[in-house]
Amino acid sequence: MKFIIKHEIPGRIRIHMVQKQMSCKEADALLYYLNTLEYVSQAKVYRRTADACVCFVGKREPLILALRKFQYTSLEIPDEVFMNSGRQLNDAYQEKLVRKVCFHFAGKLFLPAPLRKAVILWKAVHYLKEGWKSIARRKLEVAVLDASAIGISVLRSDFSTASSVMFLLGVGEILEEWTHKKSVGDLARSMALNTEKVWLKSGEQEVLVDSKKIEEGDHVIVRMGNIIPFDGVVLDGEGMVNQSSLTGEPLPVLKAAGGYLYAGSVLEEGELVFAVKKVGGSSRYAKIVEMIEESEKLKSSVEGKAERLADRLVPVTFAGTALTWLLTRNITKALAVLMVDFSCALKLTMPITVLSAIRQAGAYDIAVKGGKFLEAVAEAETIVLDKTGTLTEAKPVVKVVVPFCEEEENELLRIAACLEEHFPHSMAKAVVSAAKQAGLEHEEMHSKVEYIVAHGISSSIAGKRVLIGSAHFVFEDEKCIVPEQYQDRFMKLPEEYSQLYLAIDGVLAAVICIEDPLRQESASVISALRSADFRKIVMMTGDSERTAAAVAKKVGVDEYYSEVLPEDKAGYIEREKAKGKKVLMVGDGINDSPALSAADAGIAVGDGSELAREIADITISAGNLYQIVQLKHLSQELMKKINRNYREIVGINTMLILLGVGGIIQPTTTAMLHNISTVVISLQSMQNLPEIK
Repeated sequence: MKFIIKHEIPGRIRIHMVQKQMSCKEADALLYYLNTLEYVSQAKVYRRTADACVCFVGKREPLILALRKFQYTSLEIPDEVFMNSGRQLNDAYQEKLVRKVCFHFAGKLFLPAPLRKAVILWKAVHYLKEGWKSIARRKLEVAVLDASAIGISVLRSDFSTASSVMFLLGVGEILEEWTHKKSVGDLARSMALNTEKVWLKSGEQEVLVDSKKIEEGDHVIVRMGNIIPFDGVVLDGEGMVNQSSLTGEPLPVLKAAGGYLYAGSVLEEGELVFAVKKVGGSSRYAKIVEMIEESEKLKSSVEGKAERLADRLVPVTFAGTALTWLLTRNITKALAVLMVDFSCALKLTMPITVLSAIRQAGAYDIAVKGGKFLEAVAEAETIVLDKTGTLTEAKPVVKVVVPFCEEEENELLRIAACLEEHFPHSMAKAVVSAAKQAGLEHEEMHSKVEYIVAHGISSSIAGKRVLIGSAHFVFEDEKCIVPEQYQDRFMKLPEEYSQLYLAIDGVLAAVICIEDPLRQESASVISALRSADFRKIVMMTGDSERTAAAVAKKVGVDEYYSEVLPEDKAGYIEREKAKGKKVLMVGDGINDSPALSAADAGIAVGDGSELAREIADITISAGNLYQIVQLKHLSQELMKKINRNYREIVGINTMLILLGVGGIIQPTTTAMLHNISTVVISLQSMQNLPEIK
């Protein structure tokens, strides 16, 4: 591909592609290509100017060579890149806004007066219709106020005021619609399906394959806690499926043979074999967008209050108009009140402010499913954190396998990995990874695998019942025993590691010791959370008291609870909420799901279980816990901006009314200043919130 280097400094280069203009598809293709290069840290592509700005690490030569090789036609790009791109949406609304401004001022400059009046009358009909519809529903809403202001201006032959009011209302509508659609699109993309591997049923065997290789008609197996990767029809098994991200329905639905499954829903309980009906991701994305558009989740209580207040202020504005006329008998002064209304600005700016905050959070890799959750984060004083995979590294490693039978360590590890590979938990991933590194391959040698939440896994191999899980599950629930000759070895197990217990036919066969190191930033994040106005920071874990106490001391939490079950975490949160406290829950596992659901806002760590991400209200990336601090800061800044908007709207509009009633400015001027102030506040609301210092 031919290009020109327009500007460069060490680590950053701006290029111009030698073509007149890029299409949206070409711009997305180039951006995708640049982001696949390992030495590129950030890239932006500007479609209209055919430019690209690239930040990179190391020398420039590899980037220059890669750009020379780039061709639009030879690049294989996933359909989702184009399907989920927001570039076309932004371009469409930018053009719509430019057309609106150009037509308005061109009409003033070039249209003859009679024709200009006719155009204004034609446009006014739309607003008059909306006002009449509101009256027909017996409601005095903003539409009635707008219709009255425009209608009276037309009746007084004040076409300039009517035109200005309609122009500014139109600009406000475009800005609101643009921000809303962009924020919804960003949110939907963050929730979009991203399943790389699936279990394919081939005869009697289960094979882990790349999801891109799945075709319609293939039989796919999905187990408890996993996302359903494709639309399909259940062939075998029963399960409770959480479809909340698609339907908004909070309760799981029973699915059995013949039932239809939707891509992106999550299997909460059971195991299903289904025939794939659709392999594309577009239906999933479209369903998410539709759900978000219709859902009340996007609205915080602040937004709801703003809308209710706006509607209540409409009759007040009419009453103020009538009272001014009765007292002054001056129609001009009365119109000054009518031309200024608080409700328009309140209804316009509050949703824009919240949706802009959601969009900004997305830029930090924080996916927020609604404005009310940002409000909950801002108000929360208590935060509960899971230990494993949250305060600790998301990639624990197996350090040693301690045998309690005659089998070799590698054989015991192979058996454990065979069971654990079916379930999305960080400890399970550690076992599977250790087996892979040791070169231990295995076929599906077990029968049906059953997962007991927060306890472990049971199955059978060669007619023998095999269990793997916590000490509570293996020794207390299943009553397994430690062979007498290995009692001394059992008592000397390394205390510094987390432990998984493998039992065969009721007898302990091995203990897998796993190192689960703390994240480097855990202690400093806890300190930062305390500085961010959290009054109580709690850690909960299913690990032993000894392990929990050691971690709690290192990170500096206020309270900790060990050997807790999922219902214990949820119960603690419910008790805190009963005391009138706002509570956040941060977790990554299937066993955290009840607590995530119970909290005022549940925060899932990005590489945790799919069920946790589905149930959670907010998802952060797994890279850095400081995103929780960033989230708290953004939420607090959002509430400050909302309160500032309230003060500005009330202050400016009150001043305009007083100036109008006092005869200092004319209704035309009050209407213009009111609408300009509304647009200015709306534009301010679209700006990013201050970053954390």
